Amino acid sequence: MQADLERSEMPTHHEQFDAAFAACPLIAILRGIKPDEAEAIGEALVRAGINIIEVPLNSPDPFESIARLAKLLAGRAIVGAGTVLRRSEVDRVADCGGTLIVSPNANSDVIAHTKFLGLVSAPGVLTPTEAFLALDSGANILKLFPGELMPPAGVKAISAVLPRETRMVLVGGVTETSFSAYSDTPLAGFGFGSSLFKPGNSATEIETKAKSLVKAWQNLPSHTTKALAPS
Repeated sequence: MQADLERSEMPTHHEQFDAAFAACPLIAILRGIKPDEAEAIGEALVRAGINIIEVPLNSPDPFESIARLAKLLAGRAIVGAGTVLRRSEVDRVADCGGTLIVSPNANSDVIAHTKFLGLVSAPGVLTPTEAFLALDSGANILKLFPGELMPPAGVKAISAVLPRETRMVLVGGVTETSFSAYSDTPLAGFGFGSSLFKPGNSATEIETKAKSLVKAWQNLPSHTTKALAPS
């Protein structure tokens, strides 16, 4: 009876993601990371203040990296996969302990299966049609991708027709300068790929870059208000 009570009081994956996102809505995208370097880099990111980590599935042995990170950072960071294209990949991520499913596209089958498993869904969208498809399928957060093709005016335009509580993050070509460029848009966060991590970077290099990004985000006067919408 006590064990059942304790389990019922544990935060869900959605609640854990919401808390991490509210604390720092910056996502580290570790495309190309190898399992033998994942733990050191994961620790470096958490020390720097970034606590949402994505391992794209076109990385070397991505499921092993996800498993190592999920075990090491349990309770301290959200770990998941990117470039998830199929239901079977969602299952494998869940088996590895990953709780975040990120895709470059809005596949309603992948989104629905992600939600069925209680995981967090973050599909990629670029148009209102894709955005509404993703939301209707159960997406928790929208990934505007590729970010290079979505200027600030575009973010404002698409936001105007979406439900007010919709959270959007910009991914693709994002750098520290994106904070000021998009500061007056409804973006809730940003995903950093090659500007934060490139294969061969050391954990020390990653930590230095991550600290700079977190500091720049914290210095934005409005950063505390955009990331708090519920999923």
